Amino acid sequence: MPVLNPSCTPGAQVTALAEGWRLEIPPAAAGRYQLAQVDDYTSLARRAFPHRLPLRLELHAQVSAPNLPGTWGFGLWNDPFSLRLGLRGAQQRLPVLPNCAWFFHASPHNYLSLRDDLPPHGWLAGVFSAPPLPGLATALGLPGLLWPPLARLLRRALRAVIHEDAARLPVDPTQEHAYALEADAQHGTRFFVDGDLVFQTHLAPRGRLGLVLWVDNQFAAFAPDGRLRFGVLPSPQAAWLELRQVHLRAG
Repeated sequence: MPVLNPSCTPGAQVTALAEGWRLEIPPAAAGRYQLAQVDDYTSLARRAFPHRLPLRLELHAQVSAPNLPGTWGFGLWNDPFSLRLGLRGAQQRLPVLPNCAWFFHASPHNYLSLRDDLPPHGWLAGVFSAPPLPGLATALGLPGLLWPPLARLLRRALRAVIHEDAARLPVDPTQEHAYALEADAQHGTRFFVDGDLVFQTHLAPRGRLGLVLWVDNQFAAFAPDGRLRFGVLPSPQAAWLELRQVHLRAG
């Protein structure tokens, strides 16, 4: 099992289990961010993230409810926006284009696709693949997202640079399942649930990656109308994600 470090907002908990972790966030009012996470990159500069393809991730997971407000999931990414919101020990990094391969749940307030033919939220397997442009170059383009007419043009233009693919998962995440993903720069990425191939794509993330497993009440939306929205959602009930038998290996 990889060595992972916990990150929590006040009131959230990461509890070690015999073969994994229980991540739990408490009920929260609107505007109060809650996060429980384990990862292997928080204190590192992005150039020092520990993983490169090819990689295979395997784990067992179960979540408390099917439609939690915010996001939760597990997989590999480059933490492109580094929105740590004051978490202790977090490395400050400039934003970059996203690279990830993960099992990801996003509630309906989210809109996390640049393509109009892919699901923007729900229980998904997904990949983003983009060139490793310098963080400063990405940061200079962010002001254009604040004016919707220009943002609509940028959204379309970004499709040529940020390639993505995703599919909804046909399983109930409140039941324990065995999840696996295999990512290879030459052959793309494959996703498995209980040993069955549920999604495959020719895309794979690029550059150095970190392993992340989390649950939070945050949302982000970049919809076709060009409006950029983000924030935190009220959580009327506590939410938890249990993860067991987590294995990450090369090849």
